[in-house]
Amino acid sequence: MSKTRMTNQRRIILEELRKVDTHPTVDELYAIVKARMPHISLGTVYRNLDLLAEIGEVLKIDSAGNMRRFDGRVEPHRHVRCHVCGRVADVFTDGKDEPGIGSLRVPGFKITTVRVEYDGICEECERKSAAAADAMQEANQRRAC
Repeated sequence: MSKTRMTNQRRIILEELRKVDTHPTVDELYAIVKARMPHISLGTVYRNLDLLAEIGEVLKIDSAGNMRRFDGRVEPHRHVRCHVCGRVADVFTDGKDEPGIGSLRVPGFKITTVRVEYDGICEECERKSAAAADAMQEANQRRAC
């Protein structure tokens, strides 16, 4: 692939993405970048993020049934997604449970990427869920009296 020029827009998008650990959607990152570059368009952010992912400067996180998100950290790691709010967080392991690409054998395939996704519930959603359950239990107790 030919050398891709690091334009001012591309540089700012990359800088802003690397400042956050929230794994933003394009719309979320657009709002952040727009504060710095008021005249940038959403389409420009989309195109540049796709290009940055293509050249390996950022990670594109595609989860089944969810909006794609982007990560400024490109070193190997996994992600966990809250099945309630969709928030994504980094998961780092010691590598002991991770099969290397070279150790995987599937007849008729050359495996080029290993992707494992974790689903869970973030602390905030868990707190909200517990508070809602407590409120419901209190309401049921009041009705029973």
